[in-house]
Formats: sequence, structure tokens, C-alpha cells
Amino acid sequence: MEKILLLLIVAILNGALIYMDTLLKDIMPISLYAERFMSLSTGVDLAESLYDILFSFGIALMILKFLKKGFEIYVLWTDGDPDEEPLFLLTNFFRALAVAICFPTIYSWLAQIVGELTDLLLNAIGQSTNYDWQVWIDAISSAGLVTAIFGLIFVICFFILYFQFLMRGLEMFILRVGIPLACAGLLDNDRGVFRAYAQKFMQSMLAVVIQIALAKLGVGLMLQNHVFWGMACMVLAIRTPRFLSDFLITTGGGGGIVNNVYHSVRLIGMARKMMKAG
Repeated sequence: MEKILLLLIVAILNGALIYMDTLLKDIMPISLYAERFMSLSTGVDLAESLYDILFSFGIALMILKFLKKGFEIYVLWTDGDPDEEPLFLLTNFFRALAVAICFPTIYSWLAQIVGELTDLLLNAIGQSTNYDWQVWIDAISSAGLVTAIFGLIFVICFFILYFQFLMRGLEMFILRVGIPLACAGLLDNDRGVFRAYAQKFMQSMLAVVIQIALAKLGVGLMLQNHVFWGMACMVLAIRTPRFLSDFLITTGGGGGIVNNVYHSVRLIGMARKMMKAG
């Protein structure tokens, strides 16, 4: 029975080899530019198309919010300080507009920095992507059933982590195309929803770097027969987002989008009443 289970596990590991060698090489591009891999089948640049749509809507939302805040502060005196210079509100508006326009270029710079940082970390760890998986499986098959079970668990954790990278890539994609809407929060003195949005963005970026480094380190340790250390690195890589959430807590501005929509509808209603009265 033990030999049958061992042969079954070795067969599963041999089947996983087809994917494991290539998955390690595309982790960084998938996490930062997920749309490039999705565009291979659709033939359409999803990021650019969706960003253009949300950019137009975000600019309209900024203008509407700018008019609303100006009307409530300097006409109704119900929001903010009416003695404050109107130039301050105008500066916030142009700042939000500039961030929305320049964000694609800023993101390309940030992605380049993250990529270079990851490469430096991997060079310091001393890991490469050219692993001899077959030698590892041969060693497992001769080490007994218990070691084979730990090897199978490691491979399962590896694929779980890879799916996490896919979800991280989609998360980064959504954050990128949605930035024009979040920029409307920059019109508020406390930066509104943009503060929480930026913190979430940086948390996702940092999680990518740490997870890739831990994944490569875990694979290297496992292939050198450090079974428990390799599994510990892989499990910690899976738990990295939760680990970072204890330090990068998003505070403030949580209801920014809801408030923006509410006040926008309210302003439209006031404008209609004024037109009917006129």
C-alpha cells in the first residue's frame, strides 16, 4: 500500500513539472501587467480601453464635485470654511486632474522600480529560475512516503500561491483603471477615498515583491532538501497579504465614493429645482 501511494504521489509530481518550470518565470509580469496576458486571447488592450472610459467618467465626477463644493462653501456656507481662498479648492481640483492624467506614466515608473527591487532581492538570495525539478522528484521517490507527502503539499501550496498571483494581477489591474474615480477624493482636505486607495495600492505592490522573494527562496530550499524551511517560506508567502494588513491599515475616507455619489445627486436635484423655479 505504501509503495502504491508513493508511486501515485510521484506520478502527480511528474505531471506538475510541465507547469512549475514556466510559472516561476512569468510571476512578475502577471502581477504588474495582467492585461497583457488577457489581451493575448482578446486582441484588445483592456487596460487602455477601460482606463479611457473611467477617465472620462472620473473627470466628469471631479468637475461635478468641484462645483458642488464651491457652491456649498461660498454660496450656502454649509461645508468647509467660507473665508478660505477659492484658490485652495481650485488647486485641489488641478491636483486631482494631474494625478489622473499622469498616472499611467507614474505607474510604469513604479513598476520598473518594483521589478528592479525584486531582481536585486533575488540576486541577494542567490536563486534563479533554472531548477532541476526532476532530480528533486527522484530524490523524493527514494526518500520514502513521508517525504513524498511533504513534497506534494509543497506543490499544492505552490499552485495556490500562483493563483494568488493571478488574483493579485487582477487586483492591480482594477486599481489601475479605477484611479480616475479615486482622484475625486483629492478635492477633499483629507484626500477622501484617495488615501485608502493609495494605501491599498502600495500594499498590493509590496505584497508582490515579498511573495515572489519568498516563493523563489522556498523553491530553492526545497530543492536542496530543506523540506520544512521550504514549506515555511511557501506558507508565509501565501499569508503575506494578511501579514501586511496588520501594518498597512487603511484608515479614513472609507465612505468617500458613497458620499460623492450622494452629494452629486443632491446637487443635480438642486439645479433642477432652480431651473423649474426660474
